[in-house]
Amino acid sequence: MISAGDGCAGRRTHAGFTLIELLVVIAIIAIIAAVLAPVLSGAKQTASRSTCQSNLSQIGKAFESYLSDYGGRYPNNNDPYLWMGRHWRWPMNKYLFWGVYNASDSAGANQITHRGNTILACPSDPSPVDMYDKTSYGYSAAFYHLPGDINKMTLTQLYSPANPGPACVSVDSSMLKYPAKKAMVAEWLSVHSETSVTWWSLAGSRSFLFADGHVKYLTDRSIHPAVDDYPDINLTKDGISGMDVD
Repeated sequence: MISAGDGCAGRRTHAGFTLIELLVVIAIIAIIAAVLAPVLSGAKQTASRSTCQSNLSQIGKAFESYLSDYGGRYPNNNDPYLWMGRHWRWPMNKYLFWGVYNASDSAGANQITHRGNTILACPSDPSPVDMYDKTSYGYSAAFYHLPGDINKMTLTQLYSPANPGPACVSVDSSMLKYPAKKAMVAEWLSVHSETSVTWWSLAGSRSFLFADGHVKYLTDRSIHPAVDDYPDINLTKDGISGMDVD
């Protein structure tokens, strides 16, 4: 005879994990997450950098079209601050399809009536919209000042109304001696490295568009010291006729 306590009905099984097993699983997940986090972060940063380089390549093509339409001369509208992202995009507007000028901008910041993100905005750029108006790239002042004038310019002449620099000119592309070595446009901030700095620092790295149309990601230390001793593509020694890299 089988008693009521015998058989399957009388057996007890334990489903689930013990506390020790749960702790082991949590520890394994934490280790995997720690290993994958930098990989995923690096992949995201690489994708963002690729987007910026693609933006710069398209900007390079826009400059080619501009040169073709203006007899080989680079953008110049007699604005000494043309190197700033908010400014140089306007003479290039029809080639970049950037936006419509906002005439009600009381700050005089050359803002637009926004159309959303464009090739002028780097996805990694943390700047507020009202700071650079979502324009992440700067244009070298060496392309609208003569080489001799660039060699005599100071850093403050680039941005100070109280200390204006030499006259702006429509520089001819024939003055380029090293198109593959003279940077024309670059990311203003070093947003793909741990240190977010401007062109006036040796601590960052960024993507550069060179006058021949190629784009390259370089550290600031690999850029030749300019007239102001910074890796500043605005004041490259000998201007458009000089070189920023070996």
